Amino acid sequence: MQRNADVVKLGATVGVGYAGNAARKLFATAERRIELDHALELRTAEAVAERLGNMKGALMKLGQMASYLDDALPAPLRQALAQLQSSAPPMSGELAAQVIADDFGARPEQLFVEWDPEPIAAASIGQVHRAVAIDPHTGQERAVAVKVQYPGVAEAVATDLRNADLLGAMLKQGFGGLDPDDMVAEVKERLTEELDYRLEAANQQRFADFFRGHPTIHVPDVLAQLSSAHVITSELVDGHTWQEMLLWSQHERDLAGECLFRFVFRSLYGMHAFNGDPHPGNYLFHGNGRVTFLDFGLVKHFTDDEMTTFIGMVKAAAYDHDPTRFRRILEHAGMLQPGCPAPDDEVGEYFSQFYESVRDDREVTWSREYASGIVRHTFDRTSPIAQYATVPKAFVFIQRINLGLYALLGELRATGNYRRIAEELWPFVQGRPSTPMASDEQPWLRAAVREHPAL
Repeated sequence: MQRNADVVKLGATVGVGYAGNAARKLFATAERRIELDHALELRTAEAVAERLGNMKGALMKLGQMASYLDDALPAPLRQALAQLQSSAPPMSGELAAQVIADDFGARPEQLFVEWDPEPIAAASIGQVHRAVAIDPHTGQERAVAVKVQYPGVAEAVATDLRNADLLGAMLKQGFGGLDPDDMVAEVKERLTEELDYRLEAANQQRFADFFRGHPTIHVPDVLAQLSSAHVITSELVDGHTWQEMLLWSQHERDLAGECLFRFVFRSLYGMHAFNGDPHPGNYLFHGNGRVTFLDFGLVKHFTDDEMTTFIGMVKAAAYDHDPTRFRRILEHAGMLQPGCPAPDDEVGEYFSQFYESVRDDREVTWSREYASGIVRHTFDRTSPIAQYATVPKAFVFIQRINLGLYALLGELRATGNYRRIAEELWPFVQGRPSTPMASDEQPWLRAAVREHPAL
């Protein structure tokens, strides 16, 4: 009840602000009106970020997503929400220590050689502390990152997810063909899984093992004996944040973008899984295209049948340019209801917007405008095709990873021949290395293929 009341209060605060601003603008000069609008944007941004940051859980995660998905948001609001990516208001060090004590029966000062009660990052589900632990394999001291879940966040997320059914009903009103049940169920399942740190630790270690030895992709190892249902201890990594990396040269940003792209699709095609939370706070950058990937709470695993569908779609739409076969796959997958009156080429154009940057053998520069256009296209209800379209369960987080990745590449203005990069990753092509990063990857890839033939 309190969380719902907080949302209502936030809406009322913003509404009153806009009403008061409109009244003040009645007798203001044009210059003064601009000043008033800017001041209102700043106040609104601060109010929204503060409220969502303190609420944690799914609503804070929604604020994180909004900060990088849609370039049309007012700049002050995007900047304020961006703070939620890694620097939300933290819980007290004593409260974090109590969570550890409840799970392990010992306080952090007893479990670790050193423990810093001040968090180095705080996000939607938990916060991270520095510590020093004894490595069980070497017996040596090593620096570690200890992620501690906020007490009560499970109940907060459960409250937010109870409102997901209402969101599904609202979406149903705008998209005549949308069946929200699968979509809402998938969101509930994945966000509920994110609360289980034992599952997250297993996911992270699986990614760490898969990418071990990769020249540019790094995932920190987990210390299983110091991890539990509400605590994850892993290797501590120092690196540059997203905002710091954005100040680097365009060449460095291009390399970072290529690494992000390779990580997503190597994971999808090689592991049949990917990390479904692609926001800027989940990366550390080291230069020369090297990236450390953090936070594996929202991992989606796919069946062989689902992978066959994904691969068939990209092959028909982006490689063979066969709109008729593409439409048959869409209907078989449940993305398009049979009977849509639009011809095959229009259906293909509507659904293949995601493949625009890999359709042709050419150099492309990702842009914020393209990324925002994809977001708008995804939720556009004016097209008659939208009334026959829906989002099956398997595709909910495919859409999210695409939207998130494209938004990040657009902010980087990453440039490269992404068609050739994609052909290296597509299992039906397995193209030759097209970039220096791809050449550096070959020794790792040869070893990985022996364990993962899908690569």
